[in-house]
Amino acid sequence: MTQMTAMFVMFVLYGLLPAAGLYLGYRGIKKVTAPKMLEYKAMPQLGYIPEKSLPVEVKTALEQINTKGEKLRVMYGDTNNDGKIDDKDTVNETYIMIQNLMDRHVPLAVADYRRLHDLDDSLADTTKIKHSNVTGKEALLDVLETINTQFDDLLNASYHQDGQKLLATNRYLQKRFDNPATNTGIQKPDSNTSSDVNIQAIESPTGKKMSAEDIKL
Repeated sequence: MTQMTAMFVMFVLYGLLPAAGLYLGYRGIKKVTAPKMLEYKAMPQLGYIPEKSLPVEVKTALEQINTKGEKLRVMYGDTNNDGKIDDKDTVNETYIMIQNLMDRHVPLAVADYRRLHDLDDSLADTTKIKHSNVTGKEALLDVLETINTQFDDLLNASYHQDGQKLLATNRYLQKRFDNPATNTGIQKPDSNTSSDVNIQAIESPTGKKMSAEDIKL
C-alpha cells in the first residue's frame, strides 16, 4: 500500500465516515423531535400548520371542509366529466364561490386565529373578544361551521339534482319500452296484407341486391 493510498483510507475512516454519521444522526433527531405538521391537500394556501397550534375542534372542522370541498370542486368544476378540471370546463359562480372559500376565506380565518394563539394561547381560547360574546377560538369555529353548513347544502342539492335526473331517465325509458310502436313509429303488419314484400330492391349481407320476388316472409 502506497503512502497516498494509506492517507486516503485514513481520511475516509476517520474523517468522512464520522462526519456523515454525525450529519445523519442530527437529521434523524431533528425529524423525530420536530412538531407534527398538518396539511390539507384541497386547501394548499393553508400551508403546513403545527398540530399543537390548533384545537381539536378546529382540526376536525378543517378536515371536514377539506373533504367536502374536494368533492364539490369536482362536482361543479369538472363540467365536461373528463376526470380533470382544466380550461375545457365551464366556470360557474358556484365553483368560484367554493374556490374562494377554500383558497381565501378559510386560510385568512385560520391565520387570524393563529396570530391570537401566538400572542397567548390561553387568551385566544378563554377571553371574549371586545364588543362580542365569543372568544377567538369560538369565532373561528363559527366561521368554519358556516362554511361546513354551506358545503352540506351544496352536497345535498347535488345529490337531489342527480337523483332527479335518474328518475327522469327511468320514466323516459319505461315510457319508451312500454309503448315501442307509438314511440318509434313502427306499425305491426296487417294480417290481410300480402306476404309479398313490396319493395324494389334490398341489399343482402353479401352486398348483392335482391328483388322483391326473391324474398318470402
